Amino acid sequence: MSNDLSAALTAAATALTAASDVTLLAHVNPDADALGSALALGLVLQRLGKDVRVSFGAPASVPETLRDLDVAGLLVPAGEVPAAPEVLVALDTGSVGRLGPLADRVRTAGTVVVLDHHVSNPGFGTVNVVDPAAEATALVVLRLLDELGVELDEPVARCIYAGLVTDTRSFRHASAATHEVAARLLAAGVDAEAVARPLMDSHPFEYLAMLAKVLARASLDRSAAGGMGFVHAVVTLEDAAGLRPEEVESVVDLVRTTAEAEVAAVLKELRPSYWSVSLRAVSRVDVREVAQLLGGGGHRLAAGFTAEGDAAGVVGRLRDALETVARG
Repeated sequence: MSNDLSAALTAAATALTAASDVTLLAHVNPDADALGSALALGLVLQRLGKDVRVSFGAPASVPETLRDLDVAGLLVPAGEVPAAPEVLVALDTGSVGRLGPLADRVRTAGTVVVLDHHVSNPGFGTVNVVDPAAEATALVVLRLLDELGVELDEPVARCIYAGLVTDTRSFRHASAATHEVAARLLAAGVDAEAVARPLMDSHPFEYLAMLAKVLARASLDRSAAGGMGFVHAVVTLEDAAGLRPEEVESVVDLVRTTAEAEVAAVLKELRPSYWSVSLRAVSRVDVREVAQLLGGGGHRLAAGFTAEGDAAGVVGRLRDALETVARG
């Protein structure tokens, strides 16, 4: 760990120890890393005697697959977030805009602590603990918990494990040190199967029908992305009707398995003609650069952006950005 990162962890621990009231925010459409990280830290802070709440800007309800992580009832609707938090902690949030309707709290908070692993994070907090080498924000939070000197019990470890298992794709993108962390979490009592199955391997039957429609329309262009191959699929509002956001988000994990494509994309219609686009790469294309050209961001092998227009137009702009980055 660098001296700068170590100093930032110490500063974050100092700020949280001194606080009496802490608001923890995940990014909009929170995943297991964002919400698991927030809940793990929130649990610890509550035990230290702080008034704590965890929230996110959108959607209005908590993703069903993540509800069981909130063992202490820390989650509150966005409307209950204080207008001027004493201490605000932004987790797994690469930019202020990713906080959505709650972005203004960064300006009004007394102290802002940023805990993240996105290399594109500009450091928008009073204290910034940003480690791009960490496979998940959950790892950054675990280091902070160690800095605070608190016990790692099963409920906290479970939240950390949820973020870690999902952001590493079941530890396929994990270093030896991160596998050691996983062993530590299991030793704390985490049931790996009980955590991972609802997050990654459990879907309603209607999910299969949606996949059948969406994957039947998927398109592969072997010549795209500088000749490395590009596959994409489109999930319309009609396709997603009645399904949880988690089901729609998981489609990219199937599309990305296409052997002939270095880059995979899934367009998900959030409202008429407004799309959230997930990008994945195998190893050679930096899709973060692609996403940044289109107003988004993320990681080297997993990124995304939002766009308006018809699906064909969005795909066309994406192809152009892919060629720009692939041919470098």
